[in-house]
Amino acid sequence: MKKNIQNILCIIATGFISLTAMSQKTITGFTETNAAKQKQTEQKFDAVLSAEKIGATIKDLASKPHHLGSVGGKAVAENILARFKSYGWDASIETYQVLFPTPKTRSLEMVSPTSYKALLKEPALKEDATSNQEDQLPTYNCWSADGDVTAEAVFVNYGVPADYEVLEKLGIDVKGKIVIAKYGHSWRGIKPKVAQEHGAIGCIIYSDPSDDGYGAGEVYPKGPFKNEYGVQRGSIMDMVIYPGDPLTPGVGATENAKRLDRLEATNLLKIPVLPISYHDAKPLLESLEGVVAPESWRGGLPFTYHIGPGKTKIHLKVDFDWKIRPAYDVIAKMKGSEYPDQWVIRGNHHDAWVNGANDPVSGMAALLEEARSIGELAKSGWKPKRTLVYCAWDGEEPGLIGSTEWVEDHAKELQEKAVVYINSDGNGRGFLDAEGSHALEQMVYEVAKDVTDPQTGVSVYERRKAADLMGASGIKAKQDILNEKDFHIAAMGSGSDYSSFIQHLGLPSLSIGFDGENAGGEYHSIYDSYDHYSKFKDPGFVYGVALAKTAGRAALRMADAEVLPFDFTRLQKTIAGYVKELSGTVDQLRETTKVENELIRSNVYQLAQDPTKPEKLPVAKAAVPYLDFHGIQNALDDLDRASKSLNDWLSKQDNKVSAKTNQSLYRAEQQLLSAQGLPRRGWFKHTIYAPGFYTGYGVKTMPGIREAIEQKNWAEAQEQMNIDAANIAALASYLQAITQ
Repeated sequence: MKKNIQNILCIIATGFISLTAMSQKTITGFTETNAAKQKQTEQKFDAVLSAEKIGATIKDLASKPHHLGSVGGKAVAENILARFKSYGWDASIETYQVLFPTPKTRSLEMVSPTSYKALLKEPALKEDATSNQEDQLPTYNCWSADGDVTAEAVFVNYGVPADYEVLEKLGIDVKGKIVIAKYGHSWRGIKPKVAQEHGAIGCIIYSDPSDDGYGAGEVYPKGPFKNEYGVQRGSIMDMVIYPGDPLTPGVGATENAKRLDRLEATNLLKIPVLPISYHDAKPLLESLEGVVAPESWRGGLPFTYHIGPGKTKIHLKVDFDWKIRPAYDVIAKMKGSEYPDQWVIRGNHHDAWVNGANDPVSGMAALLEEARSIGELAKSGWKPKRTLVYCAWDGEEPGLIGSTEWVEDHAKELQEKAVVYINSDGNGRGFLDAEGSHALEQMVYEVAKDVTDPQTGVSVYERRKAADLMGASGIKAKQDILNEKDFHIAAMGSGSDYSSFIQHLGLPSLSIGFDGENAGGEYHSIYDSYDHYSKFKDPGFVYGVALAKTAGRAALRMADAEVLPFDFTRLQKTIAGYVKELSGTVDQLRETTKVENELIRSNVYQLAQDPTKPEKLPVAKAAVPYLDFHGIQNALDDLDRASKSLNDWLSKQDNKVSAKTNQSLYRAEQQLLSAQGLPRRGWFKHTIYAPGFYTGYGVKTMPGIREAIEQKNWAEAQEQMNIDAANIAALASYLQAITQ
C-alpha cells in the first residue's frame, strides 16, 4: 500500500515538473557566471556525501546513552570534535556549567480502592542491542518539583486549557488532586503547567495506545509504535518563559556567572510530575469512577474511561539531585576568504535522553557528513567567502540549554556577525519540512527544487507539494496548491535550538528536516536506538543524505552569495496575512459573542439542557470592542513600499554590493525585536514569531497581539498592536535607508 501511495505521489509530482523546472539556471544573489560555478561546487559537495557513512555515524554516536552531564555525553562531544578536526575544521569545545536534575527517588502507587505499584521501567528487548545498557536515564520528566503527595485522581484528557473548560462545565474541580493526562495535542510541559494553575498537586502523563501504541500500528519490536512499557521522557521546563539554564536567564552560564536561587527561577513548576507507560496507566484509569469521559476523551484501553474523582487515590513521590553539570558545545569554524566577520551558522544537538538514534543523532550525522564534504572541498582549493560555523549543541533535551547559553554568552558578537542560523534535529523518511524567517523563503524554494527526493526521483519541492495536495480537503484547497508557484515555509515556534537565535536576538533562522513516513513510538525512550531507526525510520539512510544536501546547499549559498538572498517582500506578505487573520478573528469573536449572548437571554441553553447531565449554564459575556488596526496596516504599507524599493535597487546593482550592504540585509530582522519583550516573558523579543504561552512548541504568530485577543485582554491587544506597528515601521525605514 505504501509503495502504491509513493507511486501516486511520484506521478502527481511528475505532472508538476512541466510547470516548474527542477533545476534553476540562476541562483538568487549570484551572477549567472558565479551561479554556474556554485552549481559545480554543489555537485562536488553531493558526490562526497555517503548514506553508508551517515548510517555508520548514527550507529557509532548512538551506541551508548549520552545525556547531558554523563560520561557518554562527554565522549560523544569529544568524538564529534575529533571528526571536525579530521575534516580540516578549526574546532573546539566550549563548556558551560548548568543545572540539570536527575532522579533520586521515583515512586507511584495506587493506595485505594486497591493497591498497585507502578513498574516505571522499560524492559530490554533481545531485538534491540542497546536496550540493556547501564547509565540509562530512568523514566522521568526533567524539572519536575520534588514532591511527596497522596490524593484522589482525576483524568483530564490531554490536559490542555480546553479540557479544563469541559471539567468546569461538568462541575469537576482538580484542586488538591493528582491529574492523569495523555501525551499529545500539546507540548508535554503545558499539561502540568495548566494543572498547577488549576490547583492540582501532582501530574502524571502517559501515552494512550490509541495515539501512540497499538491503536496506531504494530508495536515495537514487531512494528515502530510504542509498546505497553515504553515511556516518553522529556523536559517540562516552562520554556515559553525562557529556555536555557534556569539559573542564568539572559546570560551565558559560564563558571563565574551570577546564578539565581533555584526557587526564584520563573520557568520551573512547583508540583511533582512523572511520565508512565500505558501498562502502568491502565490500572489507575480502570479504577476511576464518576462521570463517564466524553467520547472525544476516550482512548484505546479496553474499558470505559471515567473522569473521577472518587475512591481512587494515588501516592506520588519524586525527588532529584539538582546538580550543576558541564554542557559541552562543539564549535567548528572554517574561516571565510572574503568576509571572515560574516558567519553562516549550522547546528544540531548531540545530547539524547538515552541513545537517541533518531533524536538527535540522525540530524547530527547529516550535519557531520556536510562538514566532511565541505572539508573535502576545502582540500581541493575551494574556500567559503563567509565564515562557516558548524555547531553540535549539548543539553537541548532538558531545555535548549547548550545553544541558549552559547547565544547569550556571544550575543553582541552574533548580532553583528550572524548571517543566518540553519538548524536540524531528528530526521527520517518522508517530505521536506522547513520553517523560519520568511525573508529567506525564496532561497529555500530554490534549494528545494535543486535537491532530488531519493524515493521518487523528483525534487523534494515537488514531492512536498504532492504530499500537500494528497492531504488537502476539498477541490478549492487542491486547486490552490496546484496553482501555487512558490514554496511557503512555516513560522517558528520552539522545541529545538533555533529559539535563542531568532526569538531572543532576531537573527535570521531556518530549521530543515524530513519526515512524514517515519512514524513510531520510540521518542525519548530506550528504544530510540540504531536497531529501531535503521529498520523503521530511514532504511538505507538516504534521507540523511537528502538532509545534508538541503541544509548543506542552504549553508553554501548563504556563504558564497554576492548579494545575500533576503526578500523582504515575502516577509511583508506573510505579516500582512497574519494581520488579516487577527482582524478576522476579532470580527468573528465579536459576532459569536453577540449570538451567544442572545441565546443566553432567550434561555435556549437552559431549555436544551439534559437534566440527567447537570452542567454549569453559561453567563453573558462582555461585548468585544473594536480594535484599531490602522496603525499596523499603515506600517505594513510602508514595509511593502520599502521592500519593493529595496528589491528594485538590488536588481540594478548587478549582484555587486558592499560588505556593509550585505551586513545591513542580515541585520534587518533585528528591527522586529521589542525592547521590553513579550508580556510576562521578556526573554522572547521577536514581535512576529514565538512559542505560544499555552502551546509550548507550537508557534503563535504576532504573539503579543494574538494571545491578548485570546485572553480577551483588549487593552493589552491594542498596546501590543501599537508596539508591533512601530517595529514594522522601523523595519521599513531601515530597508529604505539601505537604498540611500
